[in-house]
Amino acid sequence: MPDTSHRLEPLITRIAEALERLAPPEARKETFAAADAFVWQAEGGRFLAVPRVNRTPIGLLKSVDRVRDKLLDNTENFARGLPANNALLWGARGMGKSSLVKAVHAEVAANHAVHASTLKLVEIHREDIESLPRCLSHMRESPHRFIVFCDDLSFDADDTAYKSLKAVLEGGVEGRPQNVLFYATSNRRHLMAREMVENERSTAIHQGEAVEEKVSLSDRFGLWLGFHNCSQADYLAMVEGYVAHHGLAIAPEDLKAQALEWAMTRGSRSGRVAWQFVQDLAGRLGQTLDP
Repeated sequence: MPDTSHRLEPLITRIAEALERLAPPEARKETFAAADAFVWQAEGGRFLAVPRVNRTPIGLLKSVDRVRDKLLDNTENFARGLPANNALLWGARGMGKSSLVKAVHAEVAANHAVHASTLKLVEIHREDIESLPRCLSHMRESPHRFIVFCDDLSFDADDTAYKSLKAVLEGGVEGRPQNVLFYATSNRRHLMAREMVENERSTAIHQGEAVEEKVSLSDRFGLWLGFHNCSQADYLAMVEGYVAHHGLAIAPEDLKAQALEWAMTRGSRSGRVAWQFVQDLAGRLGQTLDP
């Protein structure tokens, strides 16, 4: 019988290579040494290092003293390995909810050198919430401690991703890893649109249970921090703080008049509106803003 092994070897090699391509990739062990902040990329199952985080110094966040201190204490406890709560920052738009999360992370890392290399900030996008269990699996065995942050978190009708979040935060078999804390910002206190809850109430056989299912998501956050619309005095204090920090040259009376006119044209007063005014002012003065 003729020896056909030399013909079969290339075929076997091609089959083996094809099977390797079909097999799931080996789980990578993240080191998280590249930066102190990352963005979770669900599609590739990777963490994108953020070399420079877009932050506002904590001292420039005005009219949020009470919630700032509560979130700072909670984060410091977590960094020290003490019990801490998941936090939901909810309320008025533009009042510094996401800015406070980033500023608090920087403050804790800066003031506690022992934590600077271990406390990491990981942002997860709202549309990737269903991949949160996979995201956390990379962190579970890590020596670092993580604040997983989701900005502008909310759920609409027919969106079932909230169930994954509930299980991860408290109710799942594994639950939230001890080295992970979850911070979220939202314009809604209960994370659900009012019409979504009312629709559940009207269509459910047991209406109370249906509504409880929706509302109980926010109960997974032990710390609720409310942000409310600011007064004119608070708004002007924000503007003045930014102007002083960046050294913009303008007379106080001119600054006040222009800032109030800007807020009037926008129809609102908030930290975001204050910062937008300062950017416009700096451009008109021909001055740059320090990073």
